[in-house]
Amino acid sequence: MANSPQSKKRARQNDRRALVNKNRRTRIRTFIRKVEEAIAGGKQDDASAAMKAAQPEIMRGVTKGILHKNTASRKISRLTARVKALSA
Repeated sequence: MANSPQSKKRARQNDRRALVNKNRRTRIRTFIRKVEEAIAGGKQDDASAAMKAAQPEIMRGVTKGILHKNTASRKISRLTARVKALSA
């Protein structure tokens, strides 16, 4: 339990940041899910459009500290490969 005024303030700030980060993480997962649903449905046009929307959102997660850069790149790469495989 926080005792000093500074540690109490840090605890409040951490709670606020955790909420913001949770919302951002959920938003990223939603964009990824839309891409995966389009891939599962076999809709190449929808999948590529969803991928175009998801890619900046994933990279924004990197700049905000939600995801590691390599993790985001890996997710984008794998999703892009799956979308590309639909057209073949």
